[in-house]
Amino acid sequence: MSGYDRLFQHGFSRMDAEVAHEWGFRGIRAGGRVLGAMAPTVQAPVRAMGLTFPNALGLAAGFDKNAEGIDALAGLGFGFVEIGTVTALPQPGNPKPRLMRLPADRAIVNRMGFNNDGAEVVAARLGKRANRRGRSSIPLGVNIGKSKVVSEDDEAAVLADYRRSAHLLAGYADYLVVNVSSPNTPGLRSLQAVDRLGPILTTVRAAADEAGTAVPLLVKIAPDLVDDDVSAVADLALEIGLDGIVATNTTIARTGLRSTPEEVEAAGTGGLSGAPLKSRASEVLGLLKTRVGDRLTLIGVGGIDTPADAVARLEAGADLVQAYTGFIYGGPLWPRRIARSLTTRGVSP
Repeated sequence: MSGYDRLFQHGFSRMDAEVAHEWGFRGIRAGGRVLGAMAPTVQAPVRAMGLTFPNALGLAAGFDKNAEGIDALAGLGFGFVEIGTVTALPQPGNPKPRLMRLPADRAIVNRMGFNNDGAEVVAARLGKRANRRGRSSIPLGVNIGKSKVVSEDDEAAVLADYRRSAHLLAGYADYLVVNVSSPNTPGLRSLQAVDRLGPILTTVRAAADEAGTAVPLLVKIAPDLVDDDVSAVADLALEIGLDGIVATNTTIARTGLRSTPEEVEAAGTGGLSGAPLKSRASEVLGLLKTRVGDRLTLIGVGGIDTPADAVARLEAGADLVQAYTGFIYGGPLWPRRIARSLTTRGVSP
């Protein structure tokens, strides 16, 4: 058992999960000057979407919602960082407690509800960072979602909401992700239907172009889509010229868990992430790869917990991989360990 494992078992695991996250992230940011100077720490360059990634391992959206620790996180060994989800309007998210652990499954249940400072504040923060540092040595992804107060039934309002976020944030992004797959904003997943999704993606593309930014555009999908719908999203992405797909978000399923029924019930509703998601996330990636081949960049996320998981996802067709829950359970040395495994196993351009 590592020092971090002991700290997690006897310290963090006894704290409210959201409080533990805030403390841990505060510690990472406090060491930001030192960590930022280390980035990138592991080199196995990957070329995708016209960008060069120092290595194939990225931090998924959800950890740094407000762009507060990008360079420090890069210093831990991540080859890229995706911030967000950011909404056009600032919002507090869902009532607490809203972040729960299932340690027996190395899983997390979250019902955060896109708590964030809003696109205008995040854009200002990114602007200050750009003025201070110039372009980062790692690519930065910006993940945008629908503001909760905007009804999913009001198409014009939905499009305006996504347009505002894209207009404010695209200029600071190396790639942009449209999130229509979180289970924690009522009605959001209904926007994955291709007749709703197409207008959103074309609106975001136009808004980014109007801002003078030819930024790569991706969509993030849920693992709970049936196979035919996964294929339909892939076909839409090809039709409208997207650059890639992020597969996958969290799941609302609770099957095959090691945790007791009482523990699962206590964790409550929300999106489940971590090791139990590995199988379905891999299946969705395989479906996408069969459908799009090498025409789109595929980012594999969901259940990546070990070096073998990361390598397997790349070998299954992902161009890049992301993690969140594995990082939470693995600790600050985890990213470097995973990234280093990709160099030793020959995963490089």
